[in-house]
Amino acid sequence: MLENQQAAPLFASVNQHNEVVKLDDYLDKKNVVLYFYPKDDTPGCTIEANDFTQLAHEFLANDTVVIGVSKDSCESHQAFIDKFGLKIDLLADTNGKLCESYGVWREREKNGVKSMAILRSTFIINKAGVLENVMYGVTHEGHAQDVLAQIKQL
Repeated sequence: MLENQQAAPLFASVNQHNEVVKLDDYLDKKNVVLYFYPKDDTPGCTIEANDFTQLAHEFLANDTVVIGVSKDSCESHQAFIDKFGLKIDLLADTNGKLCESYGVWREREKNGVKSMAILRSTFIINKAGVLENVMYGVTHEGHAQDVLAQIKQL
């Protein structure tokens, strides 16, 4: 598991437009909120994405970009964005490498059945590429507001 104040794992993954987005793109320019969620267009994930979208202008005003990550495809991400008018980039980690490098691909048990899934988690990465806050197992309710409050403290 990752910890606060260590270097964030570098990444390069495609967004909803099939364009490569890299952590290097933001170093020395913007803070990054990298949040991992289980699946596009599901109740909790939709609430979280909508909450980040509602606050997108405030994140930008604080030199911060918000990027969501799931294992869904670029096409799925674009449909999710279009359906809800989302104003954030969503990365398609279809091979799971990004999820593994951030330690969010975990075994879970639901109704007595074990399976692998993304543990809802958020990472605040400063302009120097250092993890300011590592949050594993977050809940979607009020999360975007909590993250914004933390960004304002940087």
